[in-house]
Amino acid sequence: MNTINSRFKTIIARPEFWIAWVLLAVALGAFLTEVAYLPLFINLIEAGALLVVVILAFAIAYGAAKANTVVEGGRDGLDSLATAIADPLIMYDVDFKVTFFNAAAEQLFHLNAATVIGHVLSPSDLTKPGWERLIQTVFPSLAPRVIAISREGERPQVSDLSFSDPDLELRVISSPILDHEGRPTAFIKIAQDQTAQAAALRSKTEFVTIASHQFRGPMTDISWALQTLASDTGMSDTSKLIVSNALAASQGLIRRIEDLLNVAKMEEGRGDYSFEDADVAEFVGKVILEVLPAARKAGIKIYFDRPTESLPHVMIDPRQMSIVLINLLENAIRYNIENGEVFVRIDRAPEKPFVRVSVRDTGIGIPREAMDKLFKKFFRADNALQFQTEGSGLGLYIAKNIVNAHGGDMTVESELGRGTVISFTLPTDPALMPKNLPIR
Repeated sequence: MNTINSRFKTIIARPEFWIAWVLLAVALGAFLTEVAYLPLFINLIEAGALLVVVILAFAIAYGAAKANTVVEGGRDGLDSLATAIADPLIMYDVDFKVTFFNAAAEQLFHLNAATVIGHVLSPSDLTKPGWERLIQTVFPSLAPRVIAISREGERPQVSDLSFSDPDLELRVISSPILDHEGRPTAFIKIAQDQTAQAAALRSKTEFVTIASHQFRGPMTDISWALQTLASDTGMSDTSKLIVSNALAASQGLIRRIEDLLNVAKMEEGRGDYSFEDADVAEFVGKVILEVLPAARKAGIKIYFDRPTESLPHVMIDPRQMSIVLINLLENAIRYNIENGEVFVRIDRAPEKPFVRVSVRDTGIGIPREAMDKLFKKFFRADNALQFQTEGSGLGLYIAKNIVNAHGGDMTVESELGRGTVISFTLPTDPALMPKNLPIR
């Protein structure tokens, strides 16, 4: 009861009640002035009418005061929450007028909150001394380097921004604040400083790149020498078998080295992509021909369900997309049963401007608990390890990132012991391709 009384007293003391109090005083004064000159029944009617007016005025004022109390309480709660966030946080309205700038933002951007709050941000502020980093964070297209992490239309929007002089790596998370009708009333940006993590990742990547390059040269020489020995018809059968096994091992190691180099490039955000127009059915057919010798050697049959309808062309990097298809086809061959089959199909994605490529096998399948980890680096399912001990666990990670860089996505369906279907999509509309290469 005390809480209710306290809340009631707080509400009736608000500015929204001032006009109601004034109206009450005016009405009471008018009534007292006329009461001596008018008959009793008229005074009663007038008193009743004035009472109704005053009650309505008080009811409207009370409702407005209560609503504003709730709004201000929510705003205060939001401000308290924003203040408690340790990362730099900026809040601005739909006109880009800054309404909040926490202490962490002051420290990161070297600007005082008193200077920034109330200012309407604009790309033209880029030339103002000391404002460059803040403006590039609010307007990412002005930053020297941007990598989009989230897809267009997703909430929140996440992107990585890189700056130099001095070096600064930010992960910026942007989200609108919506009203009850879903319209944005303000925007929040959280800028996470990832400079130290990025430096550590660069050091690791540089080591992997340098080591891989150092290994690739000698391994290529070894592979060439073994190929030369394998062509010698004067060797005994035992020697031929030893050379053949050594050659296969050296070529496998070269592929692992190439995988490590590709991962290093992806994590640095440099994918070396060169896109060109392609007929996807023709392209897939050529790649299948490349893996046919390996399929025949393993006793696996490959069937290509070539589309009967004319499909729209797609923009692809042929070298990178070959990596994707060869990886999927080699996995379908490697993890298949004896005398198994592989089916490749191309069709239109339902209700979307994409084409879909699917590779289905009759192999060992993937355990349900492994499905969520399938596209992670270095992951191999337990049954895959038992079936084939060799493998880096990088192939599907690389393939998925290449498909993402083309604006598509990769999915997997599998039943243990019955086979697996891995599909990926490619946009037929170039506008759906990412402007930056997303690495997830």
